Amino acid sequence: MADVRTQAGERYATRRSFYVVAIYGLWALITAALGLPAAIYLLLPPKARKNDEWIEAGDLSQLAPNVPVAMTFRRNRVDGWKILSENSTAWVVKRPDNTVVAFGPQCTHLGCPYHWDERKSEFLCPCHNSLFSLEGKVVSGPAPRPLDRYDLKIQGNKLLIGRLRVPEQSA
Repeated sequence: MADVRTQAGERYATRRSFYVVAIYGLWALITAALGLPAAIYLLLPPKARKNDEWIEAGDLSQLAPNVPVAMTFRRNRVDGWKILSENSTAWVVKRPDNTVVAFGPQCTHLGCPYHWDERKSEFLCPCHNSLFSLEGKVVSGPAPRPLDRYDLKIQGNKLLIGRLRVPEQSA
């Protein structure tokens, strides 16, 4: 169609056939350039997330027994293909027997931030007046369960914080 034959029957390309092949070639390149990343995005899963990530939260030698301290630490969170670095907080309590517990910073009722009330010696959620004991148990209010707890490791005087876990309900 685009080729022309000479009197001897030989074929040679015309300018028009060159442009047609060039246009189809450009279309193929553009399709590959757009389609390949889309196929990779749809067909390949994101990188596997590390389950056992421990973050250093602070020094235990600075804690007094039965005095909750809000410790802030930096944690990386995987959101699909993005890794976000964000500040997190834990309420850390060192008990008289030197065991340590760390509570998540949100009330278990509606996720409001709570604080330590020194006068009452309880954690207080000011939004709906939920009260929690030093052990994280519900004292009063609409909170349906005890405070969430972090997994902890202690290396020397360093406190390492792991995943936040929801406490099991007692019957």
